[in-house]
Amino acid sequence: MEEVFRRRRDAGRDELRQALLAEAQRIHEEDIASSRRIGRLGAELLPPKARVLTICNTGALATGGYGTALGVIRAAWERGKLGLVYACETRPRLQGARLTAWELLREGIPFRLIADSAAGWLMARGEVDAVLVGADRIARNGDTANKIGTYTLAVLAHRHRIPFYVVAPTSTIDPELESGKEIPIEERAEDEVLAPYGMWFAPKGARAHNPAFDVTPAELISAIVTERGALRPPYRKAIADLLGTASPR
Repeated sequence: MEEVFRRRRDAGRDELRQALLAEAQRIHEEDIASSRRIGRLGAELLPPKARVLTICNTGALATGGYGTALGVIRAAWERGKLGLVYACETRPRLQGARLTAWELLREGIPFRLIADSAAGWLMARGEVDAVLVGADRIARNGDTANKIGTYTLAVLAHRHRIPFYVVAPTSTIDPELESGKEIPIEERAEDEVLAPYGMWFAPKGARAHNPAFDVTPAELISAIVTERGALRPPYRKAIADLLGTASPR
């Protein structure tokens, strides 16, 4: 958008507005097409009647209209490959309960909303075939920052030998970041934990620690699914090849 503005800075107001609108529509259509490619490629990784677990919201409400990890779920459902979705409620902001559950219900996709802490027990009981998560940022070595609780799911999936897939467009990859150690983690307000939505559950005087994201080490990730293909370890080389950059020794 900034580039369009720079190129058309001398145009009249109406012409500039139309140019910006056209660029916004192009970006929107490109995002949907990219998400559909991601969905198709990710669905190919799932077994028939897959039972998948996801966290936070990675659907139409979080993207241009189709979704990343939820786009894979949507594509698998459209192809008859999906059995059931376990949607983590995603505390403390409850994006899974408020947003993902709404999207799944609207699409008619079978799901169960679960407490975040129930994920490990479901995996131990053999009720999860794959974990699908989005990404807010991916370092050049494959370390991935995402909603708080993602790292926990990755550790649990690794313990129970369940595929753990990160689903994100290539624009999420930041080649300037050597590893996840360089990704800043936002610390949000204590009241989101102590008094979610204005309802106090903790005793007055209690303090809370509320990181919004965590970082999943690359070695816990089975594949990174992008619109240009599914990347496999070693991620440093796979990402360098994808972006056309030199892989440092």
